[in-house]
Amino acid sequence: MEKATACDYPGSYTFDDTWSHEKFKKIFSVQIVKWNEREMEFDLIGIHAAIANAFRRLLLSEVPSMAIEKVFVYNNTSLLQDEVLAHRLGLIPLKADPRLFEYRQPGDEDGTEQDTLEFQLKVKCTWNTNAPKDSTNPDDIYKDHKIYTRHMKWLPIGSQGDIYKAKDVGPVHDDILISKMRPGHELDLKLHVVKGIGKDHAKFSPVATAFYRLLPEIILTRDVEDEQAERLQKCFSPGVIGIEESKHGKKKAKVLDARYDTCSRNVFRYEDLKDAVKMGRIKNHFIFTIESVGALPPDVLFIEAVKVLKLKCRIFLDELNRA
Repeated sequence: MEKATACDYPGSYTFDDTWSHEKFKKIFSVQIVKWNEREMEFDLIGIHAAIANAFRRLLLSEVPSMAIEKVFVYNNTSLLQDEVLAHRLGLIPLKADPRLFEYRQPGDEDGTEQDTLEFQLKVKCTWNTNAPKDSTNPDDIYKDHKIYTRHMKWLPIGSQGDIYKAKDVGPVHDDILISKMRPGHELDLKLHVVKGIGKDHAKFSPVATAFYRLLPEIILTRDVEDEQAERLQKCFSPGVIGIEESKHGKKKAKVLDARYDTCSRNVFRYEDLKDAVKMGRIKNHFIFTIESVGALPPDVLFIEAVKVLKLKCRIFLDELNRA
């Protein structure tokens, strides 16, 4: 697909002949800038801000994930109250793929193998009889005084043990600290994990954050040379303004990559430089960032957000057709 330029973007979207479907296909593109298993940065080029914001809101609140919903407390003699402990457990990110599970039916307290994962957390803190005599380090004198997510034991329901593996449904990290205890303290809990969406509770949000910003646009209106060029470069973030040697041996400023601009506006502190730069934003070029909590990679989460939006549009069109 041919890369669109700033001059191709209409200032606003109108449903007339000037904004046809063919023109949209020519302008619209998605360009991935950075990607790994937890974070993705990509550009959405040639769309309206409402669409970009719809994706952001869907990622935060309507793409489902798995989280601890029910905590059955059989014994808790730690310093954490039951409700505080349950809240902390609910915020633990899990690897379980929500696409493989169904939503639990309202009023169902037990759950089934299709909609529930069950974990057990049973730990007791004791004295370490082999600790050095003069040690005061809790790690030396106590056993199991720190409760981590690795202490959570998966209890397969029905045939889940044949379908999943413990490493595929457990916590994203094994070293998340849940609580601290002292000798005599004990936890005996049963945990139910269900499928939900962030609109119901933030613990079901599959992303740590999802946000976008407009692509900065920086234009030099005149030549900036020598000492002014060096000063101009310091007014912006590293990588935005570069300096090159001109034909006459002078240092000349040029725009390297406006993408890294942080909108500091430091250049306006200098009377001799503020007329040399014109700054703005490209209205239809969005730099989108998704940070996953770890259950699904960010590219999959974005595709799931697209599916949710398509379903909403289909439902809306069906309602219009029936009206």
